[in-house]
Amino acid sequence: MPSLFDTYQLADLSLKNRVVLAPMTRARTADDRVPTPLMVEYYRQRANAGLMLTEATVISEIGNGWNHTPGIYNETQLTGWKPIVEAIHQAESKVFLQLWHCGRASHQSFHPHLGLPVAPSAIAINGDYIHTPNGKQPHQIPRPLTVQEITATVEDYRQAAVRAKEAGFDGVEIHGANGYLIDQFLQSKTNQRTDAYGGSLENRFRFLHEVTEAVSTVFPSQRVGVRLSPNGVYNDMGSPDYREAFPYFAQRLNAYNLAYLHIVDGLAFGFHDLGEPLTLADFRAVYSGTLMGNCGYTQATAEKAITAGNADLIAFGRPYISNPDLVQRFANGWALAPDPDPTIWNGTEGDYSTGYTDFPAYRS
Repeated sequence: MPSLFDTYQLADLSLKNRVVLAPMTRARTADDRVPTPLMVEYYRQRANAGLMLTEATVISEIGNGWNHTPGIYNETQLTGWKPIVEAIHQAESKVFLQLWHCGRASHQSFHPHLGLPVAPSAIAINGDYIHTPNGKQPHQIPRPLTVQEITATVEDYRQAAVRAKEAGFDGVEIHGANGYLIDQFLQSKTNQRTDAYGGSLENRFRFLHEVTEAVSTVFPSQRVGVRLSPNGVYNDMGSPDYREAFPYFAQRLNAYNLAYLHIVDGLAFGFHDLGEPLTLADFRAVYSGTLMGNCGYTQATAEKAITAGNADLIAFGRPYISNPDLVQRFANGWALAPDPDPTIWNGTEGDYSTGYTDFPAYRS
């Protein structure tokens, strides 16, 4: 039976194991969002994974919605990613860049000259506040994108893929999860448009369809992954028709010959409680390509998912923060280091190495 430690053929890419470094927002850049030498070390330490997915990386200035996260919308940012990719490849791992647009999960203080954050509809996040360059601020009602602006945003995704390819990435992951822009189009809770991008499941899928088509003109489709979060509540998400909608989206994506479909199926990041959670088995029933599970997995539950045939790859997030040698710890039965205090996940001003590159490998 297959295990986490077996090699895996991801289309034309050979992965040394089935463990994936999940994308995590680590917030270690300066205000220019240029990747730093410290990030090179962070990724190099964790390049024991067969596949690495970068932290969410913004495709445009108006897509920004989180302090100190990296971008891929200018040449300086592109250049900053190159040594990271080189370090990962030297460790014989593969890496995809995650393409991100925050949509309504933003604030105009991230882009004051561009105005309000944008979204499919003028529906604000129901939450207390957002961390901005000016401190905690109340969530704003976003401005609905025009059809022309949607077309321009699709082009932003394509241009980001062009830069990712020039930086040497093996592929890209389209971030369609966790309440960010694409997820906002997919879900009825946040998409109340009456044009070709709203209403029916087909219309709500249209934006992701166009982004996937555009990115696949840069990388072949088997070098493009898509991430979805059917059970998630993060960023005030969760739609009553989720059990109908997400299998439909997966079935549509099945036609693209993607590298993989990445499902945040675990509930450790929160659950909207609108019914029974969708499982990897539900997606396996409608999606025949490579399937990746994520969120709250242990070595045992990951092995179970792979052995059962419900997943081909499993992504690990939080365990990789304090266990940079996670694959070796799994393989040798070594104890995992405890999760760090969440208050240091995003670093502290002037000391970005703490909670980032300072976790040691296992010592017997």
